[in-house]
Amino acid sequence: MAKATREAYGEALAALAAENRKVVVLDADLAGSTKSGDVKKTAPERFFDMGIAEADMIGTAAGLAASGYIPFASSFAIFATGRAWEQIRNSVAYPHLNVKIAGSHAGISVGEDGATHQACEDIALMRVLPGMEVFVPCDAAETAAVVNYAAAHEGPCYIRLGRSKAEDVYTVDNLPDLKKIHVLREGKKIAVFACGLLVQEALKAADLLKAEGIDITVVDVCAIKPADEDGIAAVLASHETIVTCEEHSVIGGLGSLVADVASARCPRKITRIGIQDQFAESGTAAQLMEKYGLTAAAIVRTVKAL
Repeated sequence: MAKATREAYGEALAALAAENRKVVVLDADLAGSTKSGDVKKTAPERFFDMGIAEADMIGTAAGLAASGYIPFASSFAIFATGRAWEQIRNSVAYPHLNVKIAGSHAGISVGEDGATHQACEDIALMRVLPGMEVFVPCDAAETAAVVNYAAAHEGPCYIRLGRSKAEDVYTVDNLPDLKKIHVLREGKKIAVFACGLLVQEALKAADLLKAEGIDITVVDVCAIKPADEDGIAAVLASHETIVTCEEHSVIGGLGSLVADVASARCPRKITRIGIQDQFAESGTAAQLMEKYGLTAAAIVRTVKAL
């Protein structure tokens, strides 16, 4: 059943808060949209609406972490990572505090709110921080697993979430190791690495290409950091053509990660599908994904051109 990763986040967080009294949840006046407000139903005494004050929210989360709690701080990705970046750097990452940051409505699929609300830099901003773990789940089951992992992990984490519904890729019974890449489709010569909503688009592209006699490998990369460099290098070594797909700038995200591994471990030319050093605009999620080439059809065109 299709479900937005932000919805899965709210459900998993509510269940987690009901079980673990150390879990506290903060939001910056967007609890209905980020779905962190689901916690009000199971643990209202551990839910705090901090208002439109993201920097204060992160500072408070740092204090709660220093006091032994497990804080999850949520807002739109553009505000959670952009407006509060200094506080995340100096109050969370530098002292390596146990704060979990969830950025919802990431990428251009946030839609009509336009470029000011479309976080296409958040992976890069979080990936560069020492000790910060970064996850981009592609569906509901993977999101729930990331939430539970983050709560059990001692240290800062960033979880990137989307507004749009995402078709199921996994079930709770067939989830892979979150720290490893997961090969969803085995092909020949051509490998496509994807994260978030682009995983489903890559799978659709694989079906379209198979109908034309082209078998591609599709790889889900949920953990951007720490990266499964061994797994990525193995795919690079066994394929001639490499494509990366992400709803993020091609600078600093998944494409950069794969290129980093290629430069160090197995040289390959990397073709990156993503936001090409530009701001998007207002429009429906479908219109924007089509215009900026983040669809199965665009992946097919790229693969065939290569």
